[in-house]
Amino acid sequence: MSPLWPGRQPTFGSRLAVWALRLAGWEAVLAPPPSLKCVGAVAPHTHNADFWPGIFWTWATRSPARFVAKRELFFFPVGVFMRAVGGLALDRRRSGGNFVDAVVGIIEREEEIMLAIAPEGTRSRGDYWKTGFYYMALEAKVPIAVTVLDWGRRRVGIVGYVTPTGNLEADFAKLREYFQDVRGHTPANETPAFPRPASAGGPSRT
Repeated sequence: MSPLWPGRQPTFGSRLAVWALRLAGWEAVLAPPPSLKCVGAVAPHTHNADFWPGIFWTWATRSPARFVAKRELFFFPVGVFMRAVGGLALDRRRSGGNFVDAVVGIIEREEEIMLAIAPEGTRSRGDYWKTGFYYMALEAKVPIAVTVLDWGRRRVGIVGYVTPTGNLEADFAKLREYFQDVRGHTPANETPAFPRPASAGGPSRT
């Protein structure tokens, strides 16, 4: 039996998703969440193929996983598909154009949500993680769900949580411990879990 989000019961659809994952050799993991709201730091995101274990994990665990995209992308018929797989249309104008503030507003209005963010910001290798996800969790006062796409061990899901304290370097060190042995679909494209240093213009709330 695959782990389920608190308060959920298995359904035919969730059982089917578990079966599909196992058929492909994957294991759905879900550490018990300390809160019904969290920001999921999803990594390593190195290939378009990451979508499939991710969406089947959502169905298998019945987690309230969502992602945000700008409102303009939700045009018909693309918007129908995006909403069906957890997409939320984001209107930055309501928060003065600030992405982090707009997302914090979404988290605050939902009764439960696991907001999935890919902090690498690209499927190609970069130098640093973007830190917007960190400030979303910090300002919304929710934990960061460490969400792995581990192609090495064929595991997908939440393996633990980090509560942001405002000490960015110390909290990122905790995140690195969780991701230390996790391998992406294309390891050469993995971006190390370090925030952009001040000498390089970081960190940033965006």
